Order: sequence, then C-alpha cells, then structure tokens
Amino acid sequence: MRKEKSKKIFGKSERPRISVFRSNKGIYAQIINDETGRTLVSSSSREKIFHHSKKTKMELSSEVGKLLGGRAVKLKIKKLVFDRGRYLYHGRVKSLAEGIRKSGLKF
Repeated sequence: MRKEKSKKIFGKSERPRISVFRSNKGIYAQIINDETGRTLVSSSSREKIFHHSKKTKMELSSEVGKLLGGRAVKLKIKKLVFDRGRYLYHGRVKSLAEGIRKSGLKF
C-alpha cells in the first residue's frame, strides 16, 4: 500500500498558520508566517504564569489559546489558518482553538 502525500497547510502574511504540538504534559502553539519562515507569536502551558495553577489540562489549553490570541491581537493579526498537525480536533486541541476564538481571532 502506497502512502499518499498529505496536503500541507500554508500560512501567508495575510493569514498566518497556527501550529499545535501536544505532549502528555503540555500544549504548545505558535503562529507562523510560512512565506518568510518566521514565528510571529508563541505560547505554551509551560510558561511561568501557568506553573502554580491547579487547573486541568483542558482548562490550561483554553488559557494558552486566550494568551496566544491576545498576543496576536497586539500584532494586529485577525485571520489565521489552523494547523492541528496529526492531532484530532478533539479534547485539548479543540479547547485551545476555542480559547483562540474567544480572543477575537477567526480561522
């Protein structure tokens, strides 16, 4: 059985890409402009402001999304492309996306 090439989601300067990485301990997200190959904004659950919080992983994911969205709004980014990678749009990834949407960004 041949493995088919998967489509790659590509972020441009007018619509950058949100890349998500989820590990067992944390969740990480960054906004990338693929035309220049630069990371514009990033956020993760391993940041200092989340160290002593007694929240669940789902609640932390939503908070990371809100933080990332707030940072993106400061850079005047309004529209994005969501790249969930190999992860299903479920659980912590969905919670992260909803947190980003709560900050006013559209994708």
